Amino acid sequence: MKSDSVEKAPGLLGRALDTIERVGNKLPDPAMLFLILMFAVWGISALLSGVSFEAIDPRTNSPIEVNNLLSAEALTHFLTSMVSTFTAFAPLGVVLVAMLGVGIAEQSGFINTALKQMLKVTPAKFLTPAVVLVGIISHTATDAGYVVVIPLAGVIFFTVGRHPLAGIAAAFAGVSGGFCANFIPSGIDPLLQSFTQSAAQIVDPSIQVNPLNNWFFAASSCIPITLLIWYLTDKILEPRLNKSHKVKRDEVDLPAMDEANAKEIKAFRVASAVMLAAIVGFFSLTIPETSTLRDADGSLTSFSAPLMQSIVPLIFIFFMLPGLVYGYMTGSFKTSSDVVQAMSKSMSGMSHYIVMAFFCAQFVAAFSASNLGALIAVEGAGGLKALNLPAEVTVVGMIILVGFVNLFVGSSSAKWALIGPVLVPMLMQLNISPDLSQAAYRIGDSSSNIITPLMPFFPLVVVYCQRYVKGIGIGTLISMMLPFSLALLSIWTIWLLIYWSIGFPLGLGASYTYG
Repeated sequence: MKSDSVEKAPGLLGRALDTIERVGNKLPDPAMLFLILMFAVWGISALLSGVSFEAIDPRTNSPIEVNNLLSAEALTHFLTSMVSTFTAFAPLGVVLVAMLGVGIAEQSGFINTALKQMLKVTPAKFLTPAVVLVGIISHTATDAGYVVVIPLAGVIFFTVGRHPLAGIAAAFAGVSGGFCANFIPSGIDPLLQSFTQSAAQIVDPSIQVNPLNNWFFAASSCIPITLLIWYLTDKILEPRLNKSHKVKRDEVDLPAMDEANAKEIKAFRVASAVMLAAIVGFFSLTIPETSTLRDADGSLTSFSAPLMQSIVPLIFIFFMLPGLVYGYMTGSFKTSSDVVQAMSKSMSGMSHYIVMAFFCAQFVAAFSASNLGALIAVEGAGGLKALNLPAEVTVVGMIILVGFVNLFVGSSSAKWALIGPVLVPMLMQLNISPDLSQAAYRIGDSSSNIITPLMPFFPLVVVYCQRYVKGIGIGTLISMMLPFSLALLSIWTIWLLIYWSIGFPLGLGASYTYG
């Protein structure tokens, strides 16, 4: 989105951001990027298939051999397995099933009312951290935070006499900058886990990664992230906005805040009670030692435990139930056709992801079959070992790398699908677990979301700001969010290092070391 109102950040920063935007706009769509990379893997595999390597494959304890994917046999296999490669692509089912349930809750209005009620009951002095926390929790409903929390935060700040752009910035930082932090498990957890597991299996085919392997760290991250954004908003950004971007309140065309009516509030309370009862009822089934939700050893948290294998279906059920109750009580759902339409609308929003997943599945399969991933991992690990850097330095370098790549490739799943098959096996060779690699990735993936114009919702946030201050452009928003981005990258990385040094568990079934 471009317009005559777009501002350019001054000096060196402006030139750097202009370059990032120009280069980023020239990159192909992620779907086509995967197709191009697949062809590249084919070509490279053909060139290296006859080369002898000294690197030892940890899976076979023999020298790594690159398989030629342009051979007649390999091309035949590609054609005959194309459909099954796509349908067996783990992230596809994970995302679509979770989104069916979330779609019902979102389209019924249950999630919107929940967010409004949470913000409504917050004391004025805790308004900023409440906005941030609601933004973080909104990740559970995918894009709900962008279309509900961010504009609503501007309205709330304006209504209580505070600078509305400060509210928008705080919400944007929570929704997008804190994207990979959350108290509540969401679809992003099993999505990233599935990519991590497939990448780790390049080196160790038997390895299993728990869908909630980063849950504890993600939940704990909410604390420093909320405090950091609270401080930057109230002490640094808002005072500057009050001087440089004063709001002419009598010129703001803003209707009264849309509060939930009595019917919606009653429906929300009943739906929430149903959701809570369902959660309590289900988890009560896990208490008996003979529960069928436990694995053969009686564990609930091992990867083989039925409970862990049910995370995605549970996300579907626990959002579907309150969505149905709320929808029928408020009238947003009148027939079963309305429910199906809600799910269909949710799926229509995933159409681009489905296309991307098709090409991504073919690329991942090709990359794995070629053995290039194992070669890069072993050779790369050898190079890192030669540098003799501490594991902590290696992890910090990975976070910075991901944050930079995020400026050009916004999709979290697309980036991890691209670089996971290289970084995860490489770090495994340095005895760094896939769980820790994924945690580091999540930090880099979140921190720079709020400063890249290539992020799909970035122009929308500019429009929210223009509602209060005319002439606000992309450059202004970037200058507002840059301190948040740099601080998140720094403080969140330090939090991971502290968390790691103490030895707190990253999540269920997770570890810091491999081997």
